[in-house]
Amino acid sequence: MNSAMHAQSLQKVVYTDGSQQLNGWVTANKGMAKPGVLILPAWMGADDEARQAASDLEKQGYIAFIADIYGEGNVPQNSEQASKIATHYKTDFKAYQHRIALALEQLKKAGAQTDRLAVIGYCFGGTGALEAARAQLPVRGVVSIHGGLAKGTRPDEKLSTRILVLHGADDASVSETDIRNFTQEVNHSKADWQMIYYANSKHTFTNPASADYNKLMSQRSWQHTLLFLEEILK
Repeated sequence: MNSAMHAQSLQKVVYTDGSQQLNGWVTANKGMAKPGVLILPAWMGADDEARQAASDLEKQGYIAFIADIYGEGNVPQNSEQASKIATHYKTDFKAYQHRIALALEQLKKAGAQTDRLAVIGYCFGGTGALEAARAQLPVRGVVSIHGGLAKGTRPDEKLSTRILVLHGADDASVSETDIRNFTQEVNHSKADWQMIYYANSKHTFTNPASADYNKLMSQRSWQHTLLFLEEILK
């Protein structure tokens, strides 16, 4: 599906964080009292991958909402800008958690069943999915799709939601130390978690626009995502 078709199937939602305007996108089935999935996009913002995910989730019977973390006027135009602003939110994790919580409220306002919510995220958004779990936001589960796993030096929080991590086996952006620390973190909480490795897959292996794209592994990871969502939301 191209971006023009995505634009037709999604509806813009303007919301705010103080004086900062935020521009989210919701599926056309809003208001239908269905389970809800919050989508946290990669570091360039609401890209085609996030929009495709929203469209596919709508077909599966979910209300989907694409969050705006950066806000009006702050959308990066290149990788350098994206790295700078994404690093800000990964460093100031409380600000990131706050923007995720605001988007989750918009998903609820769109009619999603408040006791049947989940978060999925790609890359930077995958980092955010784990932050949603660390913040103990009221969701049944989170999916981190080739996201960063590190949380810095802060103490472990209680992880009470279910966690699925989908990880490219050749992802050079996630160190073995990050993986080891994450494993210790989730085990410390006795969390319900699972991490799946995908062979011959670099960092952005699910994104068709990326040189890292691995079609087969991308399809498998999406099926794993749907299986997880069905288990926790339906």
